[in-house]
Amino acid sequence: MTIFFTADPHWHHGNILKYCNRPFKDVQEMNEALITNWNAKVQPGDTVYMLGDVAFSDEATIAKILDRLNGQKFLIYGNHDKPIKNSQLLKSKFVKCCDYYELTVKDNKAERGQQSIIMSHFAFLIWNKAHHGSWHVHGHSHGNLKYPFEAKILDIGVDAHNYAPISYEELKKIMDKKPIQKVDHH
Repeated sequence: MTIFFTADPHWHHGNILKYCNRPFKDVQEMNEALITNWNAKVQPGDTVYMLGDVAFSDEATIAKILDRLNGQKFLIYGNHDKPIKNSQLLKSKFVKCCDYYELTVKDNKAERGQQSIIMSHFAFLIWNKAHHGSWHVHGHSHGNLKYPFEAKILDIGVDAHNYAPISYEELKKIMDKKPIQKVDHH
């Protein structure tokens, strides 16, 4: 079982093509490419943490997309996920839905044998255990956010990662190159 992270697919959102300069001729091509890229990496037994802004469509259309995606899906709500929040059917497509999530991954190569990952749709300036090496992953900024400091923080949205989820191992390689955030506790 592999753990993956992603955000901001914006399925069926026509304007995202121009807002983010996505390299697709139309929404249908984008939708299919995002589904194909997801399923090329994610196997049915894998886990995917989606950090918001899933789709811009009706309940039935969103459900059909979610049904086509491999893996067990967790949703950390984004600012455009009201249709999912308001739908029992759509919420049932996820193992869990929430606004914020702290994940602990067993990792023998990590400090103390585990890695803490703080997840939200929005980027934080400070997060739980940042000064102890926890990671913060987020979406929302479509690869355009310039961090005001060096730390273990990353936009895991599709626009920043070749329109596909990234695995824990891929994330670890990126985070291993980043410093632990220095925090003044006063």
